[in-house]
Parts: sequence; C-alpha cells; structure tokens
Amino acid sequence: MRVVRRGDRGPAVTEIRGILVGLGLIPGAHATSPGEEFESTDFDEATERAVRTFQQSRGLSVDGAVGAETWRALVAARWRLGSRTLYQAIPEPLIGEDVRTLQERLLEMGYDVGRADSVYGARTARAVAQFQREVGLAPDGACGPQTMHALRRLGRKVIGGRPQWLRESDAFRHSGPNLVGKTVIVDPGHGGPDPGVVVPEGALRWTEAELAYDMAARLEGRLAAAGMRVHLTRGPAPTAELTDLERAQLANDLGGDLFISLHIDGHANPEADGVATYHYGTNHGAASTVGERLAGLVQREIVVRTGLRNCQTHAKTWELLRLTKMPAVRVEVGYLTSPGDRAKLVDPRFRDQVVEAVVAAVQRMYYPIDQDVPTGSIDVRELRAAIAAATAPA
Repeated sequence: MRVVRRGDRGPAVTEIRGILVGLGLIPGAHATSPGEEFESTDFDEATERAVRTFQQSRGLSVDGAVGAETWRALVAARWRLGSRTLYQAIPEPLIGEDVRTLQERLLEMGYDVGRADSVYGARTARAVAQFQREVGLAPDGACGPQTMHALRRLGRKVIGGRPQWLRESDAFRHSGPNLVGKTVIVDPGHGGPDPGVVVPEGALRWTEAELAYDMAARLEGRLAAAGMRVHLTRGPAPTAELTDLERAQLANDLGGDLFISLHIDGHANPEADGVATYHYGTNHGAASTVGERLAGLVQREIVVRTGLRNCQTHAKTWELLRLTKMPAVRVEVGYLTSPGDRAKLVDPRFRDQVVEAVVAAVQRMYYPIDQDVPTGSIDVRELRAAIAAATAPA
C-alpha cells in the first residue's frame, strides 16, 4: 500500500481514523466497534499525533505516517482477546492483538508458543491443545469461550523467570562454543529499487544499500572462514525490492541460527551520528532475550572497535525482528548524513572494523556467560587461523 500521511484525504484515512478512535487515541472522540466508520476523511494533526502514539506503544518506527507495517499493526490492534474464536487457519493464519495477548498468557503459564508474534500458527495451536488437555477440555487447538474461561481461572505456572528465555538460553548452551556448522543469515538492508539513505558528495553518490551490501559481503567471508554456513538475503543489485516480511520468511526457510540485518541511518540533522542496535521486544515484557544479548554484544563490540557514538540497544516489534524464528538483530551502523560518520563509512578499512566487531560478537554469543571475554579482546584473525589449522590435512 502507499504511505498515508498528514494532509491526505479519502477512504483510507477514514478507516485509519476509525481504528484510532476505537483505540481511544484521538482526543474527544468516542470509541467505535471494529468495522464502524469514523466520519472524518482528513489526516490532520490530531490523526498524526495518534498514529505516533500508536507506533510508540507498539515498538514501531515513529514517523506519524501509515505505511504497510503500521497499517498491518493497526488492523491487528482491532482485536481484543475473547472477541472472536481463535484457531489455526491455513494458508492465511489469524493475526491480531488478541493472538499476541493469548501467546503471552500461555508463555506466562509455561507453555511453549515460541515468540509472541501475533500469528496463530501451528506452535500456538499445539500449546493451546496442551493447555486444553491439562484442564480437561477437548484438545482441538482452538481458543473459544470454554478455553477463555479456563484461562481466566488459572494463574501462572512459571515463577522467577521468563520461560521463553529459559528455552532460548538452553538451546544456545547445548549448541556449544564452536561456530563450525552453525547457520547465520546476513541481511543487507534495502537494495534494488530502494537505495535507502542517499547522500551526494561532490561527484560521488553514496547509498545505504551499496554500503550495507559491501559490509554484508565482507561479513559473509569472515563468518564462512570461521566455519559458519552463511546466507545473504540479496545480491549486490537485485531487480526487485525485498520486503521485511519476505526477508523474515527467507530466513525461516533457510533455518538460520542467527539473523543479522545491516543498515546505515540518516537524519535531517547532520549532527545526528552513532551506532544503534535493535532486537525484538515489546512494552508488555515479551522479548527475545537471546536476541537482546546478541544486540548488546554487537553494540559494545562496534563501539569499542570503531569509536562510533553509542546510541544503545532498543527493543522493537518490527516484522523483521518479530517474525524471524531465530534470534535477530538490526544494526544501524552510523549516519550517512553525518559528515563524520560518512567519512568513516566510505573507508573500506572502517567497514572491516565493523565486520570484525560483528564476528567477535557472534563468537561471544556461543560462549557460556561465565566464560565470556572482555569486549574488544577477540582477535578475529586468530579465529580464522584456528579453523584453518583444524581443517588442514594431516
């Protein structure tokens, strides 16, 4: 869909405002039921403010405009748990805020739904069926009135920790510290018709897509030399734009152990600079804790090795992070619009430093926490030499 923003008019704006009114985000308006229209067709200041509030509350990029991802989140937000029967639908699964609420409730009770991704898939249906068996209901995997009544009656099973954190951490602990044979998906942001941030500089034209791909290709080589199986989500010059939904699905189809998306930021203010890293997480407490740890390691390694300003790690519900089934991070490596950051980013030696920082962070991910090493202490060349020595013929 096209992006709808302030100043636009028409049926799309009417529907957006109707959802925002139903959520109570437009002051002075009364809540409406899902599907009831709101009379205004103007995307005015109040609507933009409400969209920004919604985006902030859902962990989305806060720009006040309704693009494809914000629209899908608005549609999902219409549903409250108990307002419809939930079941596994094939091939188009049920998606909504009610599904996410159910998933988080089941996670609190100790059932394995995977990530609270708002999608009623096979894993969620199995968790519901397991719950139904344990409370004496027919285990059909659908959440209707009887299952909802049973959910309201029961409390938490797991106390003193997040069960999903325990599962993810346990899987990593059992995988061992060796990188050999593990699969990582490296995602160069943008590409094709979408160049990302573009900055002309004299006769040169720097684009986020080209620089991100260069870093991804360098990272592919370093990780492969350390023994990992590496897949890139795109080539240097794709003919079509790959959406975040398609990138997440590709990563899931490839069965990656980790997902790393590389981007470069931009801002109207040329003084904005620094590196930031993002992982899946919500303001309701649901998070990929292993993804959060990976984000922290990548952030610290890049800051120490490159000197970029530390803009910290942040939890987001972007589809790229929410729908990947493995720990995932998105890294914004500096600002192309910052003269200082740009001077570094266009230097191949600097991009090598960034890549080595990411490799060191990936290695540290697989160390047991009690055997972790100080930030900046891993020599990536030694990792490659150790792999070469181990695989050399006797």
